Amino acid sequence: MVFGQVVIGPPGSGKTTYCNGMSQFLQLIGRKVAVINLDPANDSLPYECAVNIEDLIKLSDVMAEHSLGPNGGLVYCMDYLEKNIDWLESKLKPLLKEHYLLFDFPGQVELFFLNENAKKMIMKLIKKLDLRLTAVHLVDAHLCSDPGKYVSALLLSLSTMLHLELPHVNVLSKIDLIESYGKLAFNLDFYTDVQDLSYLQYELGQDPRSAKYRKLTKELCEVIEDFGIVNFTTLDIQDKESVGNLVKLIDKTNGYVFAGIDASAVEFSKIAVGPVDWDYYRVAAVQEKYMKDDEDTDN
Repeated sequence: MVFGQVVIGPPGSGKTTYCNGMSQFLQLIGRKVAVINLDPANDSLPYECAVNIEDLIKLSDVMAEHSLGPNGGLVYCMDYLEKNIDWLESKLKPLLKEHYLLFDFPGQVELFFLNENAKKMIMKLIKKLDLRLTAVHLVDAHLCSDPGKYVSALLLSLSTMLHLELPHVNVLSKIDLIESYGKLAFNLDFYTDVQDLSYLQYELGQDPRSAKYRKLTKELCEVIEDFGIVNFTTLDIQDKESVGNLVKLIDKTNGYVFAGIDASAVEFSKIAVGPVDWDYYRVAAVQEKYMKDDEDTDN
C-alpha cells in the first residue's frame, strides 16, 4: 500500500511551491518522497521530479500541432495521458516500495469538476497500484478578503470534492499574506469553518456591483450550507509548524497514520475519532500570527 497526495488548485494558488516545500519537509521527517509533475505547462520546476509528463507530451507541441490555446492544450494533454496510462504506471512502479508520492497537477480547474480524464486516470492508478491518495486542494487565502471571490472558492471546492470522490483537504495557502489585499470582515474561523454565510450575503449587498445578484448569491450559499462538507485548514509553506500540522491531517485522511499499526477495529476507531490536538494552531494561533486586530491598527 502506497500513500500520497493529489495536489490541485487554481492557477497561482501555490501548487508547485507546495510540492517543493512539502517534499523537503517530508524528507526531513524521514520519508522518501517522489514528486510526479503532471502539469505540461510547468516548464520551470523548483524540485527534482521523479516522473515528468513532458517526457511523454509537451504542451507547446500540442498547441502548435493542433492550433489549440493553453486551456484546450491542457485538456488534450490530460486526455492523452489518460489514454497512455501504461506509460505512467511503468514510471511509478519502481517508486512504490519505498516512496511517498506527490502528484503536481495542472491549475486548470475544469479538469477537476467538469472533465473526466483526470478523475479516470487517478482512479485507474488507485486501483492498479493500490494507492491511498488524498486530494489537497489549494485556494489562495487572499480570496477571503473579497466576499464574492470567497463564495466562488467555496463553490469550486465543493464541486471538486463531489467530482473527484477522494479523501479531501481544502487548504487556504499563503496564509501569511491573507491581509495583503485588505482587512477581513470576520475572524479567520468564519472562513475556515464556513460559518453562517448569511452574514457574507450582507457584506456582498454593500457592493453595488454584486447587489443585483443578491438572490443568486443567496441560493448559492444555501447549496454550500446544505451540503455542509466544505471547510479549510491553513498553510504557510515556509513555516515548519504549519506544514507539520497539515501533514498530520493528511496522514489521517489517506490512512498513513494507521500504516504499520497492528490493532483491533476498536483501536483504529479510537485513533480515527480522537480529538485533533492542533485545532488551536489551525485557526486561533494563525490569526494571532498573521492578522492584525483592531487594537493593533488603532495603535
